[in-house]
Amino acid sequence: MSSSLLGGITAYIESQGGGEGLFPTPIESVNIIRSYQQRMPMRQIYRPSLCVVAQGAKEILFGDETLRYGDMECLVVSMEMPASGRVVEATEQSPYIGVTIDLDVTMLREVLEQLETPPVPPAAPGPCVFVGKVDEPLAECVLRLIRMSQTPKAIPILYPSVMREICYWLLSGPHGPELCSLAVPESNFMRVAKAIYFLRANFAQTLRVEQMAEVARMSPSSFHQHFKQLTSVTPLQFQKQLRLLESRRLMVADAASVEEAAYKVGYESPSQFSREYSRMFGVAPKQDALNHQRMYSQYASRKARTA
Repeated sequence: MSSSLLGGITAYIESQGGGEGLFPTPIESVNIIRSYQQRMPMRQIYRPSLCVVAQGAKEILFGDETLRYGDMECLVVSMEMPASGRVVEATEQSPYIGVTIDLDVTMLREVLEQLETPPVPPAAPGPCVFVGKVDEPLAECVLRLIRMSQTPKAIPILYPSVMREICYWLLSGPHGPELCSLAVPESNFMRVAKAIYFLRANFAQTLRVEQMAEVARMSPSSFHQHFKQLTSVTPLQFQKQLRLLESRRLMVADAASVEEAAYKVGYESPSQFSREYSRMFGVAPKQDALNHQRMYSQYASRKARTA
């Protein structure tokens, strides 16, 4: 199955003109990445997603923990969280090839409710990310999504059933208990998730932990404890990373100046912004934006081609 999946993904990439970088598909929640070389760590906010490696290897660093996943392994992220990901195995002869699929929380919940023996969430949930094996049923689902991308008219009809199958295999697998926390209403996991949605919508404002705890319907101390347990950072650290990541996007995609980006994301002092940006990304804002603009220009106009 591994060779079939790799062949199917490679065929899709070549149908899009080949090369490397990010390859979008007509399925909005599905993207392909191919890289001919190892990449430096890229800081970003990971959404709930399934990240499958068909060839090569990646690492993700969240908090003090590093997870590595390679050929026919997958990373599952069950909550929005800041982390650094990087390609660690890739050459031109044997490039890194991976597929990312956004998870649909509503569909996960629907599938969970229909399971005869649903998994039980762990009593003390840890970080909301894990690495697992890509078995044959899951690989077949991913391959069907890639092949489906070549026939866009089939997507509205076939995509929901394939995604339901993916949810089933994930929930019924060995890591089902960790993943099902994402689909259980009113769990501490979902309460923190609600606060993260609020935080993402208001990150440029001055927020207090008490405000976010109120959104989560938890006491400030309990909210702070569970937030850090699940995301590996504090709420205010999460907010700072949201601000800095958005400022990078503004400078790269919208050509905003350093000062403009700083003010738009909520900083009152451009000098403080530059210090915190350099501390997070390891390079000054202006130079980092120039570096990413060169990469962005290669892939920004790439759209999924159809027959």
